[in-house]
Amino acid sequence: MSVRLHKPSISSLSLDKFIRSQKNLPKTPPQLFPGEPKSLIPPPQSSSPGIDVHYLLQKLDQSCPAINHFHQIHSQLLLRGLFQHPLAAGRCVKKLCTDLGSLVYSVHLFDQIDEPDAFMCNAIMRGFLGSCDPRSALEFYYLKMVSNSVSPNHYTFPLVAKVCAEVRSVVDGRKAHARVVKFGFESDLFVKNGFIRMYSVCGRIQDACDLFDSGFALDSVSWNSMIDGCVKNGEVGLACQLFDEMSERDVCSWNSMISGYVAVGDMEAARGLFEKMPSRDVVSWNCMIDGYARVKNVSSARACFDEMPCRNVVSWNIMLALYLRCKDYGECLRLFDKMVEGEVKPNEASLVSILTASANFRKIDRGKWVHSYIRDNDIEPDVLLSTALLTMYVKCGEIEMARDIFDHMPDKSVVSWNCMIMGYGMHGHGEKSLEIFLEMEKAGVNPNIATFVSILSACSSSGMILEGWWYFHVMLQKYKIRPTEKHYGCMVDLLGRAGLMDQSEELVKKMRAEVEPSLPKATPFACCRHFMLQLGEIIAKQQIKFHPQDITPYLLLLFIHIADRKWDGIEDVRNLINDTFGESAYSNQDQLEEFGLGFSLEKSSHHKESLVFSMLDEMASCIKLL
Repeated sequence: MSVRLHKPSISSLSLDKFIRSQKNLPKTPPQLFPGEPKSLIPPPQSSSPGIDVHYLLQKLDQSCPAINHFHQIHSQLLLRGLFQHPLAAGRCVKKLCTDLGSLVYSVHLFDQIDEPDAFMCNAIMRGFLGSCDPRSALEFYYLKMVSNSVSPNHYTFPLVAKVCAEVRSVVDGRKAHARVVKFGFESDLFVKNGFIRMYSVCGRIQDACDLFDSGFALDSVSWNSMIDGCVKNGEVGLACQLFDEMSERDVCSWNSMISGYVAVGDMEAARGLFEKMPSRDVVSWNCMIDGYARVKNVSSARACFDEMPCRNVVSWNIMLALYLRCKDYGECLRLFDKMVEGEVKPNEASLVSILTASANFRKIDRGKWVHSYIRDNDIEPDVLLSTALLTMYVKCGEIEMARDIFDHMPDKSVVSWNCMIMGYGMHGHGEKSLEIFLEMEKAGVNPNIATFVSILSACSSSGMILEGWWYFHVMLQKYKIRPTEKHYGCMVDLLGRAGLMDQSEELVKKMRAEVEPSLPKATPFACCRHFMLQLGEIIAKQQIKFHPQDITPYLLLLFIHIADRKWDGIEDVRNLINDTFGESAYSNQDQLEEFGLGFSLEKSSHHKESLVFSMLDEMASCIKLL
């Protein structure tokens, strides 16, 4: 059994011993940072340690706007041997976590404290929560507080419950709840309310009910937490029962019930409850407007909006989004004009709505005004806002401005990539669309259904027949995406532009019939393979006829024969390639030599080279499976 030695606190030191320890210290504290005011920490007028501590901590609270000032005061506490005082250490940790925002340094400082207490741990966990980093807060709780046997207080467990709710970890929440019982805090109402919310957020509504019914005193927060938890877990009937049992209801109770009825689409019950409310706040009105917006009841939503005594930015955003959903872009723009004229300042969500309306209404001037507003107000666009701005410029024909925004986006979603691919395709730059797709793959972003609709559409509008077939094949074989009517429509349009409609329309019809949504997921790809090979052979032969000096259709035909195991056809295509292109330079392309092919790709575009080598890779894979 190890015995932990505790150092005596500063209060237990004798005054004589403390005075002797100060004899060799300079009367004037050293200036640690050049240029700092010398009067920041004047010498104390008393040798009493209590006066020293309180004087330095007063300076910490009042005159410590930057980290270098903190370092000065921390140094003085160390020089005077006062830093291990619980009051001093706790205030230092709290200062770092709140005003200075140095959470990493606060944890480092915590490790230097001989006897940390719950106040310090709570300050650091609260700091991580405030920085939207609940996982670090949970890690700190286990590694620094539980492992070091720091005794919690009644503020600790509500924080831990909130952390577990944020990370949706009911396992950690239950562990913390067990420690609540161990340390005797189960009757603390503040702690109890925290765990009721934690269980509700984690979807364990029965555990929340058990805790609610555990026999200890309840307050309005307890009732409201249970009602809100029931509503968010779809238990509107149970929430209504609790609401009826409440002796005293506040506006939060009413709002929770209204939002519950809104969530299930019962606007009649929501309206009835709204009319009975003794007093309403802006949240009450917003709940009603949101409910009508969900069922697309524009007239009732606008009536509520116009009746509101006071509106906030959420009220305006709900109405803007509603008009956008109903494709009433003109009214969306007019409402935004009223918003700007008033006292409410638009936020990112407002700007996304107005940019989307401007894009669909082709109002480039309004879109540029929003762009200027973003720059003038130093708004840092997130992915959603940047993508809305990008889409606006694409749809309004400003493809260069769109590309500039795209290139400066620090983070790009799949929607951002799709928008850029679509933009180049809309303006007839099919090759650039494919180059963007290649960059997308290199960036590790997985394409979705909309990505391939944009690619096939770009290939169709640019007359890139062979590329269109290949990427349809990639969609099926590599990404296992089930084709939709839009994909088939693009393929029919692609083949029609190439003059292959008579030969290939029947194949596309058969392929479409085979790929029914009711079939198992793996079946469509097996069914499509046969028709895709036939279609590819038609396209390859047509492209060789019209473009005999382009190597790509020859490779496509070779690939199809390999995949279909047509051995005579393979040898015929290889001979045709070598007869057509001769013994050209290989340009260090070793993959070509594996198939006995001699030609150069030095003057080909980037996407064409990628297409060729993708085909070669597919051929190699097919050969390995033979």
